Amino acid sequence: MTNIGSYDERVKNFSWSIAEKELDYKDGDILNIGWYCSDRICNMGKAGKTAMIWEGLGGKEKQYTFNDVRLHSNTIGHFLRSLGINNSDRVCLFMDKLPELYLGVLGILKIGAVAQPLFSAFGDESLFVRLENAGTKAIITQKKHAGKVQKILDRLPNLEHIIIVDYDGKKPLREKEIAFSLEDSKPVEKLDIYPTKAESHSLLHYTSGTTGQPKGVKHVHYSLISQYLTTKWVLDLQEDDIYWCTADPGWVTGTSYGIFGPWSLGVTICVLDTGFSADSWYQFMEKNKVSMWYSAPTAIRSLMKAGDEAVKKYDLSALRHLASVGEPLNAEAVIWSGKVFGKPFLDTYWQTETGSMMLTNFPGMKIKPGSMGKAFPGITAVILDPETFEPITSPNKPGLIAFQPGWPAMMRTYWNNDETYQTKFKNGWYLAGDRSTIDQDGYFWFIGRDDDVINTGGHLISPFEVESALLEHEAVAESAVVAKPDEVNMEVVKAFVTLNPGFQASDVLELKIMNFIRKKLSPLAMPQEIEYLDKLPKTRSGKIMRRLLHAQEWGEEIGDTSTLEDD
Repeated sequence: MTNIGSYDERVKNFSWSIAEKELDYKDGDILNIGWYCSDRICNMGKAGKTAMIWEGLGGKEKQYTFNDVRLHSNTIGHFLRSLGINNSDRVCLFMDKLPELYLGVLGILKIGAVAQPLFSAFGDESLFVRLENAGTKAIITQKKHAGKVQKILDRLPNLEHIIIVDYDGKKPLREKEIAFSLEDSKPVEKLDIYPTKAESHSLLHYTSGTTGQPKGVKHVHYSLISQYLTTKWVLDLQEDDIYWCTADPGWVTGTSYGIFGPWSLGVTICVLDTGFSADSWYQFMEKNKVSMWYSAPTAIRSLMKAGDEAVKKYDLSALRHLASVGEPLNAEAVIWSGKVFGKPFLDTYWQTETGSMMLTNFPGMKIKPGSMGKAFPGITAVILDPETFEPITSPNKPGLIAFQPGWPAMMRTYWNNDETYQTKFKNGWYLAGDRSTIDQDGYFWFIGRDDDVINTGGHLISPFEVESALLEHEAVAESAVVAKPDEVNMEVVKAFVTLNPGFQASDVLELKIMNFIRKKLSPLAMPQEIEYLDKLPKTRSGKIMRRLLHAQEWGEEIGDTSTLEDD
């Protein structure tokens, strides 16, 4: 029996008050996600239930009950308060998928501070941009990443504390560093939970745009209403499930559905903090009897590449439901998963800005492989004409994906950038920045981005950010960055550069430039190919025409070139 019931019935009788009642929340009440995901679950009689099964490198394993989660998040919150962290202060979590990351998010929220999770593979410049923009007061990290923070510390006057969770005493602590061991700390039984309300700031996730620096997406505690209900109905989480969301909490999926959704339902999550391989993933699922698996198309395509035989070596009979997020899930992957796992991956569509699922396939709903499904109950989704921004009523006509504002998890603004936030709305609709069609049955079919942002493996990469970093390399005079097709990641970064006098194009230089970007930004932002040009295509006003370079890579029509500068 699934949680969703009949999709049509749910749509007809829908109200967000369904989630409010189940969470025992009334308008105006205190609403603190940290408390709802730990203390509340304990109060419901589940204190001794396993909340998290964690496995790290070298086969290290740890397990935590919901009472452990309550105590540990209290302890982290108490420690942060002792350092002078107050409500609304931004606290960054910059670490691998350690237990302290998951417990730390709740601890930060419990004291009314704002959690700012960042992907641990970010280089120093990507880290700097996000910490500076947020005015971050403290960062929780580990030894291996502390050097990146030290490198940019003199440019971050607001950063007061660098908290190291795995300090071993072998090297002296450096400027502003402080050691904190969760295991050696005295558990805090009672913490005064800060009385956050529905609209209190909870999370700051960063996302990339076409131009300018990454934008901080401001979420509030009321987002839990959306996250709870979508987790229950779409991921269909039930009391005895063992749930694995493969996303890193540095990205929004890893918080909305890796922490908040399952823990607000009192469901056991499992976390694998090792590198990807088909065997290690299947082994992890077999060992922990994973029953619900939420992953990304890139990972699914990588598993397809590993072959059907790899699956047969493991007992995955506990799996009962699979879902996907982050980028388009191609029909082949849906069909393949149905063949090898006995059930298809159900695609879900949403964004950092939406905070929760918007277009979804549901358990029990007819699946059309390659489709994103239909709008979640309570979400009004349309396709808009790109010229008039009016809804398109005829089926299968491409347009812009748009949503009627007002769902609980919707971002409240971009941090210190309300001007850009306002550009996301036209004619009363929120524009998602993607293009799609809707068929005669109401199913959405993804076409592509409506801008130049590159979606590589489900992670959005700003061409502007990579181009800016490329220009800091001594050899690069000009740069342009576009998406290039890729079999596994769908898209990867490709850079076109012109060189400064005195530098010669070569494979060695290409590797040096690639490595420069990897260290400065992240492995995801690193170009997978660099093409040297004598000059970049530009308009007469001097603007680089990325569109021409993109068309070249994808074998598309070049279109109007009347504004191209003369040779």
